[in-house]
Amino acid sequence: MATQHHSSALPAPAVSAAYPMAKPGYGKRSAPGQQARTRDDFALLPTRERYVAGFVDHLPDGASMSVKQLAKQLPLYGQQAISTALKALSLAGHLRRVRCAVGVGDECRWVFRTFWSRTARDNEWWTTYLTTETASQTAAPAPDTAPPPPWVPAEEPPPAGPDSPAVAEQVPGPTPVPPQCTPPQAPDAEPTQTTAPSPAYLALARLGRNDHRLGLSADDCTTLEPLAAQWLDRGVTTDYLTSTLTAGLPAQIDSPAGLIRRRLIDKLPPRLPATPNTPTDTPAPTHRLLVECTDCGRPGPPEALPDGLCRPCHTTHSASGPPSPDPTQIAAVKAHMANLRHLLKPV
Repeated sequence: MATQHHSSALPAPAVSAAYPMAKPGYGKRSAPGQQARTRDDFALLPTRERYVAGFVDHLPDGASMSVKQLAKQLPLYGQQAISTALKALSLAGHLRRVRCAVGVGDECRWVFRTFWSRTARDNEWWTTYLTTETASQTAAPAPDTAPPPPWVPAEEPPPAGPDSPAVAEQVPGPTPVPPQCTPPQAPDAEPTQTTAPSPAYLALARLGRNDHRLGLSADDCTTLEPLAAQWLDRGVTTDYLTSTLTAGLPAQIDSPAGLIRRRLIDKLPPRLPATPNTPTDTPAPTHRLLVECTDCGRPGPPEALPDGLCRPCHTTHSASGPPSPDPTQIAAVKAHMANLRHLLKPV
């Protein structure tokens, strides 16, 4: 008589209808060509990884994939355990974290996604898929036809580090005044014109968001705008300007405007000569997907991060050997042995 073995994995909780979705361009993205769901999905994974994988697999595309959000929905494990489980799922070929630059010039911003595949894929498949044009187009967010509802929270981006590119923020424009609220003008008065802020002004205004100690007033931004514009006139980007102004800050800042003014003057980059025979119509650069290390978040091309891990993290994982047994499995084994000892006791 055949014995039926049931999986010891804990059933993942059902996905709540109120599970938070990420902003457009972020969150989960399903990889193509996956097999249909079966009861044996993730059967070869440890208990914790099966639990997390079963929950992630049922999340809709665009759902928040931050460790903090997942830990809120999976009460059996904390953030550290969820992070370790995602790393194991990356090694098993089920997910890759990526970032991709979207837009052109000063309007460029970084988009973060987690590609998920119920069917485990090897490194060659992931590298081929993530380096194709199809993957690049998939990572680009669809144009927003309407603003997201107010209950949609933003997915938390990875922590900033020395290897993490700056993520450009979108500053909302001025709110249009309804026609009935427009103040009347004299017959001879000239119509007022609203001028959009310059890239130099916006870069200065964003400094306070990067570090609250560098918060500048509107008058400060207007005063310092000509100095910042000199940087942009010399060919540097707003990201370069921001990183230079915020690098190596002192512990105490008494005058943010004075500090920024001094740095804008002292660190002004040299003016490079124009390259001869430079074509005027330069094609827009092709933005390639960068895979993020699932463990430390370091970005790199897909072929440089096998199993979704950078070289140092991959070396550390290989040296550490197989993972320690799951506490749930240890408890189950102990309970089983205690039951056997009880059955062997003489009556």
